[in-house]
Amino acid sequence: MTSTTRYFRDWTANIRGDVLAGIVVALALIPEAIGFSIIAGVDPKVGLFASFAIACVSAVVGGRPGMISAATAATAVVMVSLVRDHGLEYLFAATILMGLIQLLAGVLKIGRVMRFVSRSVITGFVNALAILIFMAQLPELIGVPVETYPMIAVGLGIIYLFPRLTKAVPSPLVAIAALTLFAWWSGMDLRTVGDLGELPSGLPVFALPSVPLTLETLQIILPYSLTLAAVGLLESLLTAQIVDDMTDTMSNKSQECIGQGTSNIASALIGGMGGCAMIGQSVINVTSGGRGRLSTFVAGAFLLFLILVLDDLVRIIPMAALVAVMIMVSIGTFSWRSILDLRSNPRSSSLVMLATVFTVVATHDLAIGVLVGVLLSGVFFAGKVSQLVAVGEHIDEAAGRVTYVVNGQIFFASSEVFLAGFDFDQAAREVIIDLTHAHFWDITSVGALDKAVMKFRKAGASVEVLGLNEASATMVDRFGMHHKDEPAVASLH
Repeated sequence: MTSTTRYFRDWTANIRGDVLAGIVVALALIPEAIGFSIIAGVDPKVGLFASFAIACVSAVVGGRPGMISAATAATAVVMVSLVRDHGLEYLFAATILMGLIQLLAGVLKIGRVMRFVSRSVITGFVNALAILIFMAQLPELIGVPVETYPMIAVGLGIIYLFPRLTKAVPSPLVAIAALTLFAWWSGMDLRTVGDLGELPSGLPVFALPSVPLTLETLQIILPYSLTLAAVGLLESLLTAQIVDDMTDTMSNKSQECIGQGTSNIASALIGGMGGCAMIGQSVINVTSGGRGRLSTFVAGAFLLFLILVLDDLVRIIPMAALVAVMIMVSIGTFSWRSILDLRSNPRSSSLVMLATVFTVVATHDLAIGVLVGVLLSGVFFAGKVSQLVAVGEHIDEAAGRVTYVVNGQIFFASSEVFLAGFDFDQAAREVIIDLTHAHFWDITSVGALDKAVMKFRKAGASVEVLGLNEASATMVDRFGMHHKDEPAVASLH
């Protein structure tokens, strides 16, 4: 299948399912976009217009069909001090620069770094997001009218039970419609979407940021743009991986970087804030039947239609209906299997998963949590590999010769194990170090070889190093010291 044919299928293969799923997502995006605007300290329309632009543009240019991108809390928290100290126009300028950085990341194929993120980190990321999604609903569960709780319960009942009758219509959409109709008919005193903030009354307008094009402006926005770009790409690429797993399909991570960059630039040019992929809304989309690019586009386009044309209807949607949908997302997102796997999985994998969860929940910063998980994964991996080093000793007493045969990967974490395999008190006239089955990775490993050779020489033995492969020999020639006193002690096989 050619790329053109595949792209066309992404738009047309699931039209009915994508349209219905997109409508559900659009309804769920409204309170999120308003809430994230409040976090960033900007007017609600900034988040709403951003969600419209980012969803529609990423649907066209992105690399992961069916994934929802919009204004997010992960990026909103970064913007707070910029808006407070320099104003809204600087936020738009920073968002454009953020998009340019993400475009560059796509061109450089930075998306490939996802292969360095372990399954344990991804599981921890998913579980942490599920917890954060539920925690975000707590303001709508505490200090609210008592009628809210049965409404949420009914909403959850519809969401989980309606699919047993038919799957022709997404159950979250049925729940939102039914609860809205009942709340309006009964006149129940419930918090509604209209209580969150004022909805826009006109179409977004294209405009460049009103900031001076000076080096001072660049110095102000660059730190924010770099952080926004990094956080946005990290959350987007991880979400893309999760949607890959949910749909059993592959996505183009480098193209997704380009899609994120393009959509953020478009957002800023119509007065929107920066954003990225949203795992909660992406899960809603997939579980509601959305699979293609059309679902993402419909989510953005229908969002704009809702806030400009059906604004009176949107205002009366009870928050209880949307909370029920988000609780469903939280329950469905959490990997319950990972709790059972804590006993059977290696301790290091479980620790990485738990550390990622606790860090993200404690800091509310996905980037820090994932960074902690990746670093821990690297440390544990290095520790495992270091234990695979073996040094065998073969003594020829008649010839006064000792041969050491080294197996394994020698690097900073295994250098001590490598050195511990030698008996430097051995009274031998000749020492051979056979490295045919070893590989030297860094200057720490080269330093360990230097130390071994020098200690044997100090004891009065002649030392010959054999079997270095080409890559290892290149490192030893550049950074090693032992062969500079005695040329040709290292040889290649």
